[in-house]
Amino acid sequence: MLIRNARLVPISAGEQAPDHPVDVTVEHGAVTAVGEGLERPANADEVDAGGRWLIPGLWDQHTHLAQWTLTSQRLDLAGARSVQDATRAVAARLAETPGVPVVGWGHRSSTWDPQPTVSELDALSGDTPVVLISGDGHHAWLNTTALLHFAMPVRDSVVSENEWFAAYPRLVTLAGNDGTSPDAYRRMLETAAAQGVTGLVDLEFGGGREGWIERWSAGCDLLRIRWGVYADGLDDVIAAGLRTGDSLPGCDHRATMGPLKIISDGSLNTRTAWCCEPYADAHLLDHPAGLPNLSGAELRDLHARAHAAGLEIATHAIGDAAVQEALDAYAATGARGSIEHAQMCRREDIRRMAELGIRASVQPAHLLDDRDLSELVWPGRGDRAFAMRWMLDDGVELVLGSDAPVSPLDPWLAMAAAVHRSDDDRGPWHGEQAITVGEALAASVDGQPMVRPGSRADLVLLDRDPLLRELDQADTAGLGTALRAMSSAYTMVAGRAVHDQTG
Repeated sequence: MLIRNARLVPISAGEQAPDHPVDVTVEHGAVTAVGEGLERPANADEVDAGGRWLIPGLWDQHTHLAQWTLTSQRLDLAGARSVQDATRAVAARLAETPGVPVVGWGHRSSTWDPQPTVSELDALSGDTPVVLISGDGHHAWLNTTALLHFAMPVRDSVVSENEWFAAYPRLVTLAGNDGTSPDAYRRMLETAAAQGVTGLVDLEFGGGREGWIERWSAGCDLLRIRWGVYADGLDDVIAAGLRTGDSLPGCDHRATMGPLKIISDGSLNTRTAWCCEPYADAHLLDHPAGLPNLSGAELRDLHARAHAAGLEIATHAIGDAAVQEALDAYAATGARGSIEHAQMCRREDIRRMAELGIRASVQPAHLLDDRDLSELVWPGRGDRAFAMRWMLDDGVELVLGSDAPVSPLDPWLAMAAAVHRSDDDRGPWHGEQAITVGEALAASVDGQPMVRPGSRADLVLLDRDPLLRELDQADTAGLGTALRAMSSAYTMVAGRAVHDQTG
């Protein structure tokens, strides 16, 4: 492949891009030359960039791809603001498709009064199963028929955390799996490619590596995939001798083994994120400061086993107590990997993260959803939420993602949220923790530098300078608006075009 007339974009501090368009040659999945007037290799295709900006491919470092694919078929409850809103939507779906199980996604009930009850779903659903999954994925509101289907104890409250995580893989027995066919996956991967995404870390729980192997050969070999395993599949991965970075058997080098994923605490929405201080509404909670999902000994044992087998670890830790415990486990075992979410952190733990060489894998769009709730239940602690400025200043490696479908799989939205920290008419939420456009872009390209010989041939052409250097950098609202409007004109993965709008 020969790309002509492309403008290079500096990614890291100190990189200097040419002040004029250049040509880029790609051979065997890598960039082999960058310069002016390059000769076209024999039998090479040619793309005229027309002065567009060329960047390394974007990555989403935290997704749940089966759930993301399924959301297109689920009842959308993201707009529900009360029990009544949700039950009206369920009643309408039941009327449209009588007798068909209802699976919904997206409600956030933490501030609702009254709280959801099983009785309210039973009153309108009869014998039709109803499962409504919260927008953070950490609880589900089921009717009695669905509870019985999953052999769960009948109760009048939601099912949350480990009990729900254990049940989720069996959702297919209720709703079928048509929404996760290879064709459905392919459509969603094409959507990602149109945004400039060239790689995804898939942390779907309940899915085995066999699923990706089957999908890969059925046309889902579009983007790079790193597949993460959970504790229940760890023995299988170890027995297979798979280490982080190895190609998945039956796939090529673009589909690789990722980390062991551990969910060490809960979420803000369910008040189960484990914190050093109680929640503001602690008097209403069984666990006033949230709680861990694993004991310290259990967490260290998982870290040690995975590390000994050559696996990195991705440790979900939202509350500051969970972050501290996760760092203790990394320190005790020598394991490598990331803190996933790192939503509320003490400054000393961020510095410790840097000392240990642990990545912070953050989903900035969550701050848009969690801003008001954080102020309500974590009063006085908002300055430590999504503390990306501290992370970069203290030398932590920062990578961005979406947690799709909890937030849309959209790297430009993630960057906009990290830069502006607001999505309405209000000013930035704790703008002192904002990062620059350049820093957000650098956290979105999987550690790749400015395009140069030796770079991976995962490349994206953009119609606009992604650093937005023509705009006032102090106007973060304007920067955020411009970032949200970005998309790819051309996306290449391992030297192969996967999206092309240049014609």
